[in-house]
This record gives sequence, structure tokens and C-alpha cells, in this order.
Amino acid sequence: MKHVIVVTGASSGFGALTARSLARAGHTVYASMRETEGRNASQVAEVTRYAAEHQVDLRSVELDVASSDSVDAGIANIIKACGRLDVIIHNAGHMSFGPAEAFTAEQFAQLFDVNVLSTQRVNRAALPQLRKQGKGLVLWVSSSSARGGTPPYLSPYFAAKAAMDSLAVSYACELTRWGIETSIIVPGAFTKGTNHFTHSGSPADKERAAEYDVGPYAGLPEQSLNGLAALEPEDADVEDVARAIVEIVGMPHGSRPFRRHIDPSEDGAEIVNGVADRVRVEMFRRIGLEDLLYVKQSV
Repeated sequence: MKHVIVVTGASSGFGALTARSLARAGHTVYASMRETEGRNASQVAEVTRYAAEHQVDLRSVELDVASSDSVDAGIANIIKACGRLDVIIHNAGHMSFGPAEAFTAEQFAQLFDVNVLSTQRVNRAALPQLRKQGKGLVLWVSSSSARGGTPPYLSPYFAAKAAMDSLAVSYACELTRWGIETSIIVPGAFTKGTNHFTHSGSPADKERAAEYDVGPYAGLPEQSLNGLAALEPEDADVEDVARAIVEIVGMPHGSRPFRRHIDPSEDGAEIVNGVADRVRVEMFRRIGLEDLLYVKQSV
């Protein structure tokens, strides 16, 4: 079935790969991004070029996840153009790297805004349409860092992704009776194929950060990043994330998995999430709300 899909943060990385893959699968896909007439104008041109070359329905839309007005306008434009919206893919996010103490509270807030509050803006704009339709899918791109091994110097990002994952879990049971499914994709630490590490933010307090460059923590950034890279198998393919999303979107309504891990480094998140998700299911059964765990499968 052909779906109308919006992918946030689709100017590069997982978002761009996913938007293209979904379009090739036959869906109408909106690759959302900010500053479509500014710094991302070249990405908009690339979306247009790709759509024409591959003869797919891939479109761009101005949508700054940090602005409620921009999100509201972007979602409204999609619904106006297509008459519906079937799938929301929460992909927008930003990474940071450095000692936690050297990040300001304002930087933590900004990371939470991009990685967590952005999803709330999009949900508030889009969910009324999905609820009206009585069917839909909200797919969240989480991270193995939310519950897996947590190397040092990534704390603002790890904390934000854990919060986003928790929000996804909470939303899930509040949407099933509306006919809206939730799937959570959990990528591992892909060090090649995206710009997550290359474009990661750094601490604003340079003086404080410099204090960690000497003494007992001297050389730790290199140790941490080299260690992560060494865990990643040579054949790790970032496209596997996009392929998993395409597969889940294409599944019949009511049959999609709650969570799917794509983690070549096997950092332990799948084990921890497996326990947490089973505890969640058991709790809902114990309190008599088991129906909130699944939507009814369409016939």
C-alpha cells in the first residue's frame, strides 16, 4: 500500500537514506528540513534531482523541528497537498561529544530540544490527522545508547536519546485505540556512512574542557572513538537502518514490531530493551490494559 510519509531531519544521514529508500518502495515521501531556501537549498535540489532520476515521489518540505510554527505549517502543507498523512518518522537529532561538565546547561537544553521536544511538536501537528483517519504509524529512530553500552563524552546526546525513547514508549499505549501503531528503530553506533560524529557539537566551556585534556583523562577522546570504531564490523552498512524502516512501513497494519535493533556492534541494548519491553507488557496485563499494547490488525 502506498503511504504518505514525512521524515524529519532528512537533509542527510539516516533521514536522507530513509526518505530515498521509502520513495523507491513506492511511497509519497516528504524529506523535511529547515532552511530550504538557505543552507539546505542544495539538499532540496538533490531531492528534486533524485526524484526525477529514479522516477519516484520524493518531495522536500520546509520544516524546522525547533519551531512550532514551522512544524505546524510544514505538516499542514503535506496534508493540504495529499489529503492525508499516514506515517511520521521521527529522525531529526543532533550529537555532541565532550566531557559532560564542560557543556553548559543551555547546551543540554538545546540537545533536548532537537532530540526530544522536536518530536512533541511534530506529534501535536500531525497526530490529529492520523487520529481522524483511524490508522497510522509513528516510527521513532532511537539509539542503542539509550540502554546499551555508554562510552564516555557523549552524555548530552545519550541523555536526550534515552528521553526520546521513553517518550516513544509512553506515546505508544496512548495511540493504539486510535488505530495508530508505534515502532521504535534502534540503530547502533555507526561510525561510517553518516555525519553524526563529524558534525557533533562540542562543549561551550572550552576552558573547562581543556582541564580534561590533561591529567588522568588525557587521550580519552581518541580511546573512546577508536574503541567504538573497532567494535564496528567491516561489513556494517548504514543502509540497513533505512532497509529496516522500509520493511516495517510496508508491513500490514497491526503486524508491525514494537522495536527493531540494527546494531552491528552489539553493544547490549537489545538485551536490556528486551527485558524492559517484557516488563512493560507484563505490567499492562497485570493492570488490565493489555489491549493498549497492540492495534487491531486490519482486514
